[in-house]
Amino acid sequence: MNNIVRLISASKSDFETMSPMDLKTSIFKSEGRVICGQHLLFDGKGLVRGITNTEVMFAWGADMVLLNTMDLDNMENNPGLQGLTFQELKKRCNRPIGVYLGCPKEGSQDGGKKALYRREGMVCTREHVQKCVDMGVDFVVLGGNPGSGTSIQDIIECTKWVKETYKDQLFVWAGKWEDGITEPVLGDPRRSEEDTKKIIQELIDAGADCIDLTCPGSRPGVSTETIRDLVTFVHTYKPGTLAMCFLNSSLEGADPDTVRLIAIEMKKTGADIHAIGDGGFAGCTCPENIYQLSVSIKGKPYTYFRMASVNK
Repeated sequence: MNNIVRLISASKSDFETMSPMDLKTSIFKSEGRVICGQHLLFDGKGLVRGITNTEVMFAWGADMVLLNTMDLDNMENNPGLQGLTFQELKKRCNRPIGVYLGCPKEGSQDGGKKALYRREGMVCTREHVQKCVDMGVDFVVLGGNPGSGTSIQDIIECTKWVKETYKDQLFVWAGKWEDGITEPVLGDPRRSEEDTKKIIQELIDAGADCIDLTCPGSRPGVSTETIRDLVTFVHTYKPGTLAMCFLNSSLEGADPDTVRLIAIEMKKTGADIHAIGDGGFAGCTCPENIYQLSVSIKGKPYTYFRMASVNK
């Protein structure tokens, strides 16, 4: 553990030798200052011609990026990659990049809305998880996009078989921070504290390396005190388990001043990773909001380091 560089100080040469569990340790050693951006691949080529949103987010201070709606059946059906393979994108970015896998139960409905993307292409199946391993994905996030009909029990079941199959070969994040129509997310006051902690316990027992929670202020009624209590439970139930706090529910598309205020509350929760969603324009939030979250969580020096150290 001592020779693993903390993520906020890591650069290209460090990432090249990190195993999935090394990355987990690197995040832990960063003491709650890691920023994760999210890139919605189906929603156009991106903000800037010739540059992917993933690259833009890293350039504005993100330490990690999560790819959402990746069609693993047809890699050409991912406009946000701009024709790149996953490996080519990683080579450009020299940073940890993960993939979001949805866990809806087979036959579940998508809320009746017109399909915006091929949900089948991003579902957590054995074929798709193996493809993620083969591609060299740095982490996978198990959840359910809004309107996908994914329940927390679906996510627990997927977490269990994924970790039983791949163990430390995969760095697995799991939880429920969106799709709140199907059932309340973790931290929602409509779900009892006892029930929420029981779910977190089941996720950790299933093997989750990181528990995903919504952030204070991004969903109705979710308080800083509630999320801080859940993060503390994550950290103490099984020491070494990480907690992620997610700013999404379209509020990631607000102004930087709003992001700054929420970021301070996110920091108070004690979460290890602070993520910002993809709601915005052309598949990601505006770069200024990535920058503001980064500065508010880890200050300008570490933000500038991340912005400038792509080839170091």
